Amino acid sequence: MSLAIHHNVEQSRFEYIQNQWVCHIDYQLTNEVMAITHTYVPKALEGQGIAAALTQAALLCARNNQWTVRPICSYTATYLQRHPEYQDLLAS
Repeated sequence: MSLAIHHNVEQSRFEYIQNQWVCHIDYQLTNEVMAITHTYVPKALEGQGIAAALTQAALLCARNNQWTVRPICSYTATYLQRHPEYQDLLAS
């Protein structure tokens, strides 16, 4: 699924908007560690792969910037368990 995801640097989140619904994944960046704190997709848009696309965008951003990731959000933690190709990003 290819979505128009926007990196809102000022609010430290990745966003996707569909029909005036705002979906987002929030993070905090400290010392090159991206702590992903929350993923939100309105119930009306659940089941479309939006949370996965937002998570992938955040992880690719971390990889491109040589950051590590701390998955505080339970969705992100589960995503990382299911996608071993991102295991190298996990903060120790």
